[in-house]
Amino acid sequence: VLENSFPHMKGYYLALTDDADGRVKAALPMFHIQSWLTGKRLVSIPFATLCDPLAVQPDHVEPLIAEAIRLSGRLNSKYLEIRTLHPSPLSEDERLEESRLYKNHYLMLDRPLEGIQKSFHRQSIRHKIKRAEKSMLTLHVAGDESCLREFYRLYVETRKRLGLPPQPYVFFRSLWDVFHSGRRVRLLMAKRGETVIAGLMIFTFNGRCSTEYLGSDIACRDLSPDHFLYWQAIQMAHREGFKIFDLGRTEASNDTLMLFKSRWGTMVTDLPQYYYPRAVVNHASHMETSYKYRLLREICRRAPEAL
Repeated sequence: VLENSFPHMKGYYLALTDDADGRVKAALPMFHIQSWLTGKRLVSIPFATLCDPLAVQPDHVEPLIAEAIRLSGRLNSKYLEIRTLHPSPLSEDERLEESRLYKNHYLMLDRPLEGIQKSFHRQSIRHKIKRAEKSMLTLHVAGDESCLREFYRLYVETRKRLGLPPQPYVFFRSLWDVFHSGRRVRLLMAKRGETVIAGLMIFTFNGRCSTEYLGSDIACRDLSPDHFLYWQAIQMAHREGFKIFDLGRTEASNDTLMLFKSRWGTMVTDLPQYYYPRAVVNHASHMETSYKYRLLREICRRAPEAL
């Protein structure tokens, strides 16, 4: 998906194999990014919330990191970055510097829906869900590309309001083509009558249902379509036996989004990121406050949607 969507990204798939039968024992996917905004860097994995090294035994991680460092040197990367949920054994690696700028909010789905709903903030969440239901919003699960295009229109509008660059349509089309048939990607749409007013793209895998991309019509904000879709997604995940409902990655300094996610009765945990060389951690951690990034956000707010 990433290589088909972004010409400035190339994947390298590091694997530790068994000498006897060649079986893969551990793995670490890394993507080389050549960007005018961030420079050359290796990342595991762009846009992903959770992407720990794929290893059962802790001692299998060290050779993967060593090879990633060598690869970074061969590609003349400014630095490498590994995003994780479970920090050990990376936290013990003296070559790497740890940063904890991001948080992950999630709901455990091991209780009745009534109990889950009671954990929501009464005014900010439960009241808005009821308002959406009284507004006669209906749920539509997308089944074809015409729905994907309608969602993308709302997504672009939403990113423009936030001053953030949208991912290109080819990225969403590739996600759809690769993962939709296996029900790993689903697109939930909120309708008022026959009009789509919001969409939420979710990923499902290994007991986890994750919210990833949201788009909504600002003119319909008073109907609370976003809250409606989150609640519909939670009910769907609970009904299908998923264990965790994941609200994704949030920068800890984003007070508004942190508060919104906490009001869904979520638990919160750190998402440690590890950098090599250690000296770049301050540069990487402050990338989103750089003048380039601030200029890009201002351009996104003002530019025509076609641009």
